[in-house]
Amino acid sequence: MSGVEQNVFVMNRKEILKQIPSPCYVLEQSALMHNMAIIDKVRREAGVNIIVALKACAMWSIFPTLAQHSDGAAASSVAEARLVYEEYGSKAHTYSPAYTDGNIDELLVYSSHITFNSLNQWERFGRKAMARGVSCGLRINPGYSPVETDIYNPCVKGSRLGVRPEQLKELPEGVEGLHFHVLCESSADNLATALEYTERNFGHLLDKIKWLNMGGGHLMTREGYDCELLIATLRAFKERHPDLQIILEPGSAFTWRTGVLISTVEDIVSDGQFNTAVLDVSFACHMPDCLEMPYKPAIEGAHDPGEGEKCWRMGGCSCLAGDWVGDWAFDEEPKVGDRVVFEDMIHYTMVKTTMFNGVAHPSIGILHEDGTFRMVKRFGYADFKERMS
Repeated sequence: MSGVEQNVFVMNRKEILKQIPSPCYVLEQSALMHNMAIIDKVRREAGVNIIVALKACAMWSIFPTLAQHSDGAAASSVAEARLVYEEYGSKAHTYSPAYTDGNIDELLVYSSHITFNSLNQWERFGRKAMARGVSCGLRINPGYSPVETDIYNPCVKGSRLGVRPEQLKELPEGVEGLHFHVLCESSADNLATALEYTERNFGHLLDKIKWLNMGGGHLMTREGYDCELLIATLRAFKERHPDLQIILEPGSAFTWRTGVLISTVEDIVSDGQFNTAVLDVSFACHMPDCLEMPYKPAIEGAHDPGEGEKCWRMGGCSCLAGDWVGDWAFDEEPKVGDRVVFEDMIHYTMVKTTMFNGVAHPSIGILHEDGTFRMVKRFGYADFKERMS
């Protein structure tokens, strides 16, 4: 049955994962609070505003926690901006590649800041935004991005994202901020380079604006990330531009490694060369970044195959022939009925899922720090039907 659940039970983590109905996304609150402490340190010591990008995780049941450890939220659509307004308790910092006559008025109701992707969009809607008291900005393309996968690279040749340096010799009257987004799960070194390009190509405008949004991709909660360099870089930039309000809007950093996707082996298929565990989840529907990036997620109790080890592919439950990822070796060979637990499956999963084939959509639950588990959402036929006509 669809809707919000209130099922609560207490046991150790291993037993919880066995008992949770499969498939299910499970957010672990202790891991979330670990990330919040890191983000709070950067906010405090760098003196910057860090807001949550909903495009990575719009799990509004954790908004009360996120709101205590951030300075607002970023939206990319009317739906996200409205969710920020209704569940986060603030107006959104909104950016979209294109606004329309049909959505601009509603967006302005829910937005405190709005960034325009092009000068054409600014000329079309900027005056209306100013009249509503919304702070207006332009997205810029500094000409640098460390992202190697073109589908995620906003500075790839021919990119439609952001105003290029030669297009912006002067700041249009009424524009109060600039916004760049060139990182993706990147390092503090990458931000330092991005700022060099920004100052080189747009430095003549930085002392004419009120705020600079440095976008997302700052993976400050990743193990090994140099937070001290991030803080030092931001402080040095603020010293060069003391009147600027600095905004960062990471997406993955807030929910990085904060939860899992629980699945079950429903069949074993082998052709003598390849062994595939067919699951009750789908990479295409529930973990699309695994196919888009692509990348191989970590699985609890599994590792990269060594020489001579039996290799296993994980196969999704959709009809797409390419709905599989591999290879893994398991501590214990998979069999029908076993649980397969995919790690780090909270960010850029739930927000990107589909109901292709009408496959069962994973439930959503929270494992609290005190050991209680609460199922907060189940999906069913009505959810699929209401998406169709």
